[in-house]
Amino acid sequence: MRKANREIKDRGEIIRLLDECQTIRLALHDEPYPYVVPLSFGWEDDDGQLAVYFHCAKEGKKLDLIEKNPNVCLEADILAGYKSTGHSVTADYKSVIAFGKAERVYGKELVKGLDLLLKHCRTEGYSAEECAAKDITAVVKITVESVTGKRRFNE
Repeated sequence: MRKANREIKDRGEIIRLLDECQTIRLALHDEPYPYVVPLSFGWEDDDGQLAVYFHCAKEGKKLDLIEKNPNVCLEADILAGYKSTGHSVTADYKSVIAFGKAERVYGKELVKGLDLLLKHCRTEGYSAEECAAKDITAVVKITVESVTGKRRFNE
């Protein structure tokens, strides 16, 4: 990171930031350009292993690209507005960038991913089991291999 004073090093703060974010952007390998798509998501931090889940159609571009190359990058951010620095204006933000491996999941892991997504999206009145039983959606798990956080201004 070029400006080390902006790095968020505390894992707890990175996790809280991820929990506050409503959308992630997922970057996948494609030719001739990368493919980036915004997604709703759920996540868990199980004993230091961060995993992010999203749902999608059972067939389509995302799944095709993941099958070809499971290495992905995801980004999440919160923009708190803009501030004057005295000589210019800059964004007041926090962001997370993570790299990991994506894989489609099935069975209990699919239900778990839907449950985490419903909880993170603060959606009430839906059952992950009932959603999974409809058999109309796929769930992808991203096992995060590295994650960094960054902020423009200290709180």
